[in-house]
Amino acid sequence: MSDGTLTITDRAAAVRDPGFCRFHTDNTVVVQWSADHGWSDHSLEPYAPMTMDPGTLVLHYGQSVFEGLKAFRQPDGSAALFRPADHARRLARSARRLAMAEMPVSLFLDACAHLVAADDSWIPEEPGQGLYLRPLMIATESALGLRDSRRYRCTFLAYPADPCFGRAFTPISVLTSAGTVRAVRGGMGEAKCSGNYAASLLTRKQANARGYDEVLWLDGLEFRWVEELSGMNVFFVWRDDDERRGVRLTTPPCQGTIMRGVTRDCVIALAGDLGIPVTEEPTPIDALMAGARSGQLVEMFACGTAAVVVPVGRIADGDDDTMIGDGQEGAVTAQVRHTLMEIQHGNRPDTHGWLRSVRKDLASVHSSTDRQ
Repeated sequence: MSDGTLTITDRAAAVRDPGFCRFHTDNTVVVQWSADHGWSDHSLEPYAPMTMDPGTLVLHYGQSVFEGLKAFRQPDGSAALFRPADHARRLARSARRLAMAEMPVSLFLDACAHLVAADDSWIPEEPGQGLYLRPLMIATESALGLRDSRRYRCTFLAYPADPCFGRAFTPISVLTSAGTVRAVRGGMGEAKCSGNYAASLLTRKQANARGYDEVLWLDGLEFRWVEELSGMNVFFVWRDDDERRGVRLTTPPCQGTIMRGVTRDCVIALAGDLGIPVTEEPTPIDALMAGARSGQLVEMFACGTAAVVVPVGRIADGDDDTMIGDGQEGAVTAQVRHTLMEIQHGNRPDTHGWLRSVRKDLASVHSSTDRQ
């Protein structure tokens, strides 16, 4: 992690080969809310540590939500945010679930644009790379009574980033959650809150110890229905019974236990554009394992802002470990990722209006389509 003292030469090297969020940029943007005054204007501030009272509510009762979105270099040298209004709306939904103040979409967009404009030189340019933005909103009131806070602070951070599993998009392996529950309906499964991710860490650590890259979470009642990975949604490519169609794509439905991924929504839209049938349908783990063994399941991939689209080459449920296809990336996975990245980097027409260009001079955002 950068301490803010990188030389110009070191910074250039960091931007060319950033890894995943190893180096923070020079600045942050801060927005505050209080019960008495509402939302403040956003302010650009140098990246610096935060000082916090040990009695601050977030440390005791976990009122903490965040987002993850990216800005990409465009062919004309400008920068563009990818679907920021959708991330703003999801942050507001997460905040609502934790009884926190809901930030207006326009304020979120202005804050993101200001930060991207100020730290434009940190945006990497290779395919798959981008400037990763992490808006983090926390309760800042000091009080020990069990209640919602009367003050919140949202800090927008930025990091040059490769995809979290690398730009080679090497297939990953997954292990099902054996009896561990991360989310149930009515809980916080679809809220992007810190506790949601903390609940996945132990099981992920145990999976890593067994040689797997990620956890494939099952439902918390029957431990039968496939849901998502710790930080990514999942898709399955099946051989279609109608040979004229070739393959079909499925993904678990959003029923309150999994993240409503922005990248997931992109994949569904792009599959339609590419003529690939796609449906949201419940998938039992036994059918998934049987499909992998029989060859009916020809590909599996995970997707998210941090990872983009990464193939899953191997899946295990308990001691039942099987390869998906030949264990390598399949044609559908590669096509979907390539199409998405081409749009993100401005090399393919943005027919869905997902890109919002950042005007460096005014640090504002404009778009040809109104998605607020």
